[in-house]
Amino acid sequence: MNKALSIFIGVLISSSAFAQRDPNLGIIPAPVSVTKNAGTFLLDKTVVLVHQDADDAKMGDLLNAFIVNKAGFALRESKTAGTNQKTIVLTSVGADKLPAEGYTIKVTPNQIVLTGKGAGLFYAVESAMQMIPEKTGDKIAIPAVLINDYPRFKYRGTMLDVGRHFFPISFIKKYIDQLAYYKINTFHWHLTEDQGWRLEIKKYPKLTTIGSSRNGTIIAHHPGEGNDQTPVKGFYTQEEAKEIVRYAAEKYITVIPEIELPGHASAAIASYPELSCFPDRDTFVANNTPWAGSRKGKQVQQTWGVFDDIFVPSENTFTFLQDVLDEVVAIFPSKYIHIGGDEAPKTYWKESPFCQNLMKEKGLKDEHELQSYFIHRIEKYLNGKGRSIIGWDEILEGGLAPNATVMSWRGEAGGIAAAKENHDVIMTPGSMGLYIDHKQSNSPDEPVTIGGLAPYQKIYAYDPVPKELTAEQGKHVIGVQANLWTEYVKTTAKVENHAFPRLLALSEIAWTPVAKKDLKNFQEDRLPVHLARLDKKGLNFWVPTPIGQSEKPLTGGDFTLELKVPVVGGKIYYSLDGSRPSENAFLYTAPIKVTVPQGEKRVLRTIVVAPSGRRSVITETILNNGAPEVKAEAKK
Repeated sequence: MNKALSIFIGVLISSSAFAQRDPNLGIIPAPVSVTKNAGTFLLDKTVVLVHQDADDAKMGDLLNAFIVNKAGFALRESKTAGTNQKTIVLTSVGADKLPAEGYTIKVTPNQIVLTGKGAGLFYAVESAMQMIPEKTGDKIAIPAVLINDYPRFKYRGTMLDVGRHFFPISFIKKYIDQLAYYKINTFHWHLTEDQGWRLEIKKYPKLTTIGSSRNGTIIAHHPGEGNDQTPVKGFYTQEEAKEIVRYAAEKYITVIPEIELPGHASAAIASYPELSCFPDRDTFVANNTPWAGSRKGKQVQQTWGVFDDIFVPSENTFTFLQDVLDEVVAIFPSKYIHIGGDEAPKTYWKESPFCQNLMKEKGLKDEHELQSYFIHRIEKYLNGKGRSIIGWDEILEGGLAPNATVMSWRGEAGGIAAAKENHDVIMTPGSMGLYIDHKQSNSPDEPVTIGGLAPYQKIYAYDPVPKELTAEQGKHVIGVQANLWTEYVKTTAKVENHAFPRLLALSEIAWTPVAKKDLKNFQEDRLPVHLARLDKKGLNFWVPTPIGQSEKPLTGGDFTLELKVPVVGGKIYYSLDGSRPSENAFLYTAPIKVTVPQGEKRVLRTIVVAPSGRRSVITETILNNGAPEVKAEAKK
């Protein structure tokens, strides 16, 4: 490689070059306002880290640990600073005038002041860590700036499903670390499903001795072609769950548990069959006695989909659920308890004489109102415990519980309806890219997913407040969430691949004012730096395809194709000869010029290789200069 080319590539991949041109100083999510001033603050060993109280000291320790890792030296910590001493000051003085979770960062040549209280000061430190550039010599030059920042939404969440596949506590903590770094403040923990019950309930031990294990899993995509016969098991003890709650709270993240009801209950019913609603055991239900009859082959489900298993709305079932929720609320101090409420088939309720008689007794006109009755009872019980419920938007059917918050996942309609009824809403529509179990590109190299297409750009484009709402109704949209269902996500590495970089896009639509959103700046200036950091940390993120490459065919004879590397330090390799590109293909160093003769076409194929060796999917662009269409062979 010649010297000029080496210099070109070095400049291209330099994180400092990215930061210098970035009006947001590399911070994700973008702050409300960034005002750059003249001068720099030189961070070296002489700087003193000043903090007054215990909370400030805790944040000071966090910042100092980062500086040790970044610069190779620690700062002396003190409650005061001497005259003419360069300082970094962490303080809550004046924070009471800031919005909730808000903070300011003021950098002058002699001082850095981080102001905030609680979560606000924590986010100030996280932003400071993101904006501090690389070391030059034995110093780090931090540009003078004034940052004023606070969140757009109070609820900024992501859901992780551990019912389909179980992930260890160590990974959950690692995941929470990244949520905190990007100011996501809610971890929705989907703990129960048809395929597994994952939380220890001491009063009902069979939920974990039976319900936390299945004997195998469907192979490939639903409906599948067999079973892998590999057992899947695992659950969290109550002490482990409490540890996650404590760990998250230290990072100002609330953990919201989800206990599915009345549907998605196969694992619970496999553990305690008397909770089921099979027509042949109504007599036992009516008498509230344990049922020892046939389970009709019911077990912890090994396949995916929506099943007819559903809790019978008997007093015995409500006693069971209240007992379970008693233990849940003792573990999780969150205001909200998520009770599911989605995809609850009514087949067994329709066939059940007990349910039909109950409907007549309660004056319920159909099974949707029976579900509403079910949800109302659970809500009233949890309200009595000082808690509120969140449910998926199906809880609107048959009449919404009085104090419920709705998670709108089947598009925006449920959220719009709930907001118009003055109920709080969390927007999480799969149609807008917020189901991050969906694939991230149309490349055939994408791993098996449940379907759908949700690139991070689609998430970034989404505004959680629907235009159909008035300003007053829009206030009921309290936040936004991305959901990671794990039917086809068996490993922690694949969780990370699905989550990143999409959670970074989520963080920006949850925090940053709409007017400040800028996809070009996010995609070309800040995201490449953050992905390089994730790469260095060993996270298995989805490596984006080259910036500027068209996935749609291009027509013409002469092309100049200009691409940008989506990960700092990464490289783009390409081919034009029909082969799959790798490190043995051409290295992209400058715009590619291609001439396609009349009546022919070429295919540009690319791959991005991150510094660690992680690879993007193969992406191709057809360059067509009037090539005749190849007709598919007619079926015989």
